[in-house]
Amino acid sequence: MNRIVDAIPYARFLGVEVERTDGGLECVLPFRQELVGNAALPAVHGGVLGAFLELTALLRLLDESGSGPVPKPITFSIDYLRSAGPSATRARAEIFKLGRRIANVRVVAWQDDRNRPVVAGNGKFLLS
Repeated sequence: MNRIVDAIPYARFLGVEVERTDGGLECVLPFRQELVGNAALPAVHGGVLGAFLELTALLRLLDESGSGPVPKPITFSIDYLRSAGPSATRARAEIFKLGRRIANVRVVAWQDDRNRPVVAGNGKFLLS
């Protein structure tokens, strides 16, 4: 899976890492000063978090399918729940419905406590 991440330029720029856990696939966005949007807090930029969520959903779908065309996002909505401070952000995606042509995916990201998410997203992806 890290080979796929290395092939995606914005994933390389963000420094996203993929870990296999007993619960499946978990993505990690290491904190870097360049990713800060509000230096007064400091807080990770919302666009960075949105890209991270969409990438996590995409990687989960690729992991599920094993091969085939890369899923294309149809819609992706994001709920910003609290500021993402200066520490690593972790995310996990769950496929709610996997049809022949469309998949629905939910992603939740957190920092220090999985029970206190910083951002969540829902996406629909075209599979073929």
